[in-house]
Amino acid sequence: MKTILRVPIAAVAVCLAIACDTSDKAIAEEPRPEPAPMDARVAAPAPVAAYSFIVKPQMVAPEEWGSEPDDMSDLLHTPKYLTVHHDGVAFAAGSDPAAKIKTLQTWGKAEKDWPDVPYHYLIAPDGTIYEGRSTDYMPETNTDYDVSGHIGIDVMGNFEEQRVSKAQLRSLVHLLAWLANTHSIDMTTLGSHRDAAPGQTVCPGADLHRYIESGLIYEWAIAFPTGQDLEIDVLPPLEGGPVEFVPGGE
Repeated sequence: MKTILRVPIAAVAVCLAIACDTSDKAIAEEPRPEPAPMDARVAAPAPVAAYSFIVKPQMVAPEEWGSEPDDMSDLLHTPKYLTVHHDGVAFAAGSDPAAKIKTLQTWGKAEKDWPDVPYHYLIAPDGTIYEGRSTDYMPETNTDYDVSGHIGIDVMGNFEEQRVSKAQLRSLVHLLAWLANTHSIDMTTLGSHRDAAPGQTVCPGADLHRYIESGLIYEWAIAFPTGQDLEIDVLPPLEGGPVEFVPGGE
């Protein structure tokens, strides 16, 4: 199954294992593919930040989903890293992504003393990108690592139990390319939550993590600004892994 992407392209369970951490009870033991060698990754045409302009992907602004953040002036930081997460809770058919994000914000403020949603961006199954907390401020986590400098991107779903959709992959690639360009971030900083907090979580789930671990997401994001036809493929199901796509995706 292939899609051609032509550039440019335009309750409390919702705590999402919060910041996709605490529902991950154990680190999966199945063998993982070796990451692409770094020298192979940098054989791409040019760093994303070398391009003067990448169109911002369409997004749902915080005020559109009803965001009510508290003061975060003590959480200022400079973005340096691109870090991918999943919810850690399966996305149910018929769920309203905006309502889930609002519930996450409300829960986090009441239960975790977080001033806003923990992520900077959240990608719904149909590929819609929602803006979370401003990238001016550090994200949140339940795991133990220094979050300063990280831009947290949540892909909605539990990718230990569900497969990431093509629409989510397309939006993730565009978002990463735009963020790297906008913030002058080296794309080699791209990683997952489990990379940032090794041994503490399986986030972003086996099905999504393999796209990062293999270097596919990196290669697509690096190629995005060049104007070439970009093929984004959904990989076959992992052996023993999830079979069904996240509901609401392609």
